[in-house]
Amino acid sequence: MINEIISMNGYGAYVWSAFSFTLISFTTLYFVTKLHLLKEQKRFAAKFGSLNEDNARVARLQSINREILSNTSNI
Repeated sequence: MINEIISMNGYGAYVWSAFSFTLISFTTLYFVTKLHLLKEQKRFAAKFGSLNEDNARVARLQSINREILSNTSNI
C-alpha cells in the first residue's frame, strides 16, 4: 500500500520531487518575505516613530500615510 503511494505507477519520482521543490520554494519565499517585512517595519518605525505630535498629525492627514500609520501603534 505504501509502496503504491510512493511509486504512483512509476510517476512517483517526478511527483514527489515536484511536490518537494514546491514546498521548499513556498516555505523559503514565506520566510524571506516575513524577514523583509520585519526589516521594513523597523525602518519605518525608526524613521517615523520619533515624530513630534505636529508632524505626526500632518502625516496622519496624508492619504498614503494614513494607511501605513494605521498599522503602527507607537505613533
